[in-house]
Amino acid sequence: MAASWGLLALLFACAFLLGSIPWGVIVSKLAFRKDIRDEGSGNIGATNALRAMGKRGGASVFLLDAAKGVAAGALGCLLWPHWVDAAALDVLDARALCGAVALLGCVWGHIFCPWLKFKGGKGISVAFGCLFFTLGPLGALIELGVFIVFVAATRYVSLGSIMAAVALVPLAVWMLWGSWAAIVLCVLAAVTVIWAHRGNISRIAHGTESKLSFKKKGARA
Repeated sequence: MAASWGLLALLFACAFLLGSIPWGVIVSKLAFRKDIRDEGSGNIGATNALRAMGKRGGASVFLLDAAKGVAAGALGCLLWPHWVDAAALDVLDARALCGAVALLGCVWGHIFCPWLKFKGGKGISVAFGCLFFTLGPLGALIELGVFIVFVAATRYVSLGSIMAAVALVPLAVWMLWGSWAAIVLCVLAAVTVIWAHRGNISRIAHGTESKLSFKKKGARA
């Protein structure tokens, strides 16, 4: 049984390291000769990248951040058969647990980036990539749909992100029903993403949050 917990710890560590790759900083410095942390809100995620570096920069950071989540989820997918053997668990429980560990690991790695003094992004892009494995394509696309609906209705990217995180809770309960440890880890990931948006929540409440615009750069996120 100790070996099975070791496998999960290894998965979490690898997912955390994958999530911690600061693509926003890397793209801004290599391709745009600037540091995204000195632009707009200072956040390293795709929204600030869009505002600071335009559509190409924003799309590049989004895709690369999502790819971190895909890589973490794929790693969990490779590991779960070994977890079944080591822990003698049901196949579905093992798959759900490995997917949830990968999700939490990559989200925490992105938000608490160790290479940037534990100040990273807000976790949405990387979570989206990983959810293709944690909840499957249907769950990931539902999450994307929630995000798009709220952004389209309000032009607040932050609100779309927050509502996607909120939606993860009932989705995890529905799609991972019975795998309670996995559900708890998904809820923890969602709560962390919402926590990372605490400044945005305050600005939305006070009516000072910046709305999405493709014409403005350097706006406050």
